Amino acid sequence: MSQVARDAGLSRESLYKALSGERSPGFDTILKVIKALGLKLHAEAAAPPRHGGVDSAAEKSQGTAGV
Repeated sequence: MSQVARDAGLSRESLYKALSGERSPGFDTILKVIKALGLKLHAEAAAPPRHGGVDSAAEKSQGTAGV
């Protein structure tokens, strides 16, 4: 934990507090810890975005346009 705190640029005490579950850590803290652990955060859309009234090509080919 001490090494992760050092690599994240945080004090050990503040890292324990942030991860204790008693409060929600800031996103910046989470990103620092992820980087310190040698991990990457990846995000992708769960589903194609729906654009009000514009039917996508996939909907048209599946016969679901306008449903």
